[in-house]
Amino acid sequence: MAAPGVLPCMGRLSEMPAALGRLSRAYSKSQAFTEVLQLPKRQLTKLVCFIGRSNVGKSSLIKALFSLAPEVEVRVSKNPGHTKKMNFFKVGKFFTLVDMPGYGYRAPEDFVDMVETYLKERKNLMRTFLLVDSVVGIQKADDIAIEMCEEFALPYVMVLTKIDKSSKGHLLKQVLQIQKFVDTKTQGCFPQLFPVSAVTYSGIHLLRCFIAYITGNLKTN
Repeated sequence: MAAPGVLPCMGRLSEMPAALGRLSRAYSKSQAFTEVLQLPKRQLTKLVCFIGRSNVGKSSLIKALFSLAPEVEVRVSKNPGHTKKMNFFKVGKFFTLVDMPGYGYRAPEDFVDMVETYLKERKNLMRTFLLVDSVVGIQKADDIAIEMCEEFALPYVMVLTKIDKSSKGHLLKQVLQIQKFVDTKTQGCFPQLFPVSAVTYSGIHLLRCFIAYITGNLKTN
């Protein structure tokens, strides 16, 4: 039996592959902070949110997750801070993925107000995915994001990106350090880490399954 809070053995994905095939970008045009305040607080669609430092590989990861729906355009830039406003990706009737602008280097001036306001008022937010660069580990900017999730009692998950860029020894060291941090310094963080690579697709399928699981779209045996 799986330990409490740890993701159980995955069963068959029921309708998710078809859903990903019908996935569409709800809207991606820039939204000012005033528009964020006007977004409906009560939405029936379940939400998952991706946040992370600038250049953590967030856009690349989202593109990898949506690789089953090649018609969906996810722009990836080599320049840090490419995502300036929130982007919304609607997966059929199943859930909506919210792509937050990167924090830290070249972050939008209104980042804190925009993100805090949105996250605090979304009762249908199923999970926040906090992306951490596995090469450098948790940085000061990440600490601020973690404190925000803890303060607002937001259930969140740590996703370790760019695992293809580290040696196995360095990656293992980082995973153990971050796992210890999660176990001893957090209360709202899911106990299982998700190491992924948007280049080799390592860990991508498991992350897809977890998203399906928390949004109620995964049938287990």
